[in-house]
Amino acid sequence: MNMQKLMMEAQKMQAKLQKEQAELENSMYEGTSSLVNVVINGKKEVKSVKINLDEDITKEDVEMLEDLILVSVNE
Repeated sequence: MNMQKLMMEAQKMQAKLQKEQAELENSMYEGTSSLVNVVINGKKEVKSVKINLDEDITKEDVEMLEDLILVSVNE
């Protein structure tokens, strides 16, 4: 295989990789638990956090809520 053909193949692979990386970065991922929903993009940026307040949440529940957010983000 000559060097010019090898370089062309490498450029094609690089362009394909850049395209796939851009698609990944524009994707959204969602993690949920019983009270919390978190959306993160492919750049690992948290885009939204939603808390379901259908149940009464008291100060005592704050620690549990923090744990649920952590679980949602890590999912």
